[in-house]
Amino acid sequence: MSLLEITNLHVRFSAGHGHEVRAVNGVSLAVERGESVGLVGESGCGKSTLGNAILRLVRVQAGAIRFEDKDVLTLAHRDLFHYRRRSQMIFQDPYGSLNPRLSVGAAIEECLAVHRLGNRAERKRRVRDLLQTVGLDPDYAGRYPHEFSGGQRQRIGIARALALNPVFVVADEPVSALDVSVQAQILNLIKDLQQARGLAYLFIAHDLAVVRYMCDRVLVMYAGAIVEAAGVDALFACPAHPYTQALLSAVPDVEKGLRARAAGARREILKGEVPTVTSLVAGCPFHPRCPHAQELCRAQLPDEREVGLGHMSRCHFAGKLSPP
Repeated sequence: MSLLEITNLHVRFSAGHGHEVRAVNGVSLAVERGESVGLVGESGCGKSTLGNAILRLVRVQAGAIRFEDKDVLTLAHRDLFHYRRRSQMIFQDPYGSLNPRLSVGAAIEECLAVHRLGNRAERKRRVRDLLQTVGLDPDYAGRYPHEFSGGQRQRIGIARALALNPVFVVADEPVSALDVSVQAQILNLIKDLQQARGLAYLFIAHDLAVVRYMCDRVLVMYAGAIVEAAGVDALFACPAHPYTQALLSAVPDVEKGLRARAAGARREILKGEVPTVTSLVAGCPFHPRCPHAQELCRAQLPDEREVGLGHMSRCHFAGKLSPP
């Protein structure tokens, strides 16, 4: 039994004038205990909405979410409270996710107080332990968010996410707002905490190098749907969907670029616009930008195709296209 199982999930928002935003469109996935699953794709593809839906921060229109074999979407108040102890989020913006009027100690302690864990003295000790766990001086508990750097604020956000001892964490682009100089430190902290605590992650990112370092499996999302899923090594070695191939082609790699240039190969550059989530594209959603699109792609939505052990692609020609 997987820790988290999502089946055919749909999230839509009203865009006015009778239009709907199809932010998540039929997503299915599973996360095992202690596993780190990467979720990648362009901005606006629905990654963060999916993460929010898993934690019931946005309304789900259709589909199922099961966590520890319980139906998340039907949980009553007390059971939902317990679910939110077991599952937490690390937010992208380490400043916007903290209340500027609360000291960082109070912000972390608030989680414990809401869930009625320990008395005041025990909560204070827990806050100090958490700050030390994420590499900060426990005496910083009385300071306010504006007194910290971006990397320190993200450490505080991680401490708050750990306060209730969760087993599953949605990490929503946790280093994209940070300077490159501190990104590696935060990534190593997140990885070390996973090993020490047996955490499972849904790691949302747009940086493929980060995903390769952090994750066991990768899901590639386009226009609200998962178009490819594979183990991290298989995905980087042999991407089976043209969108994934284009993403990998865009990753800076000097040696690979020189070899490709010497061989006369060209970098794959996507043309056209990302489809708006308020409009339906007939056939494969990627076909307007796909260099391999044929009439079949314009007429028929591709099914999942298995191209290797644990490797799935939603492309009519999956396994038949040469990787970049």
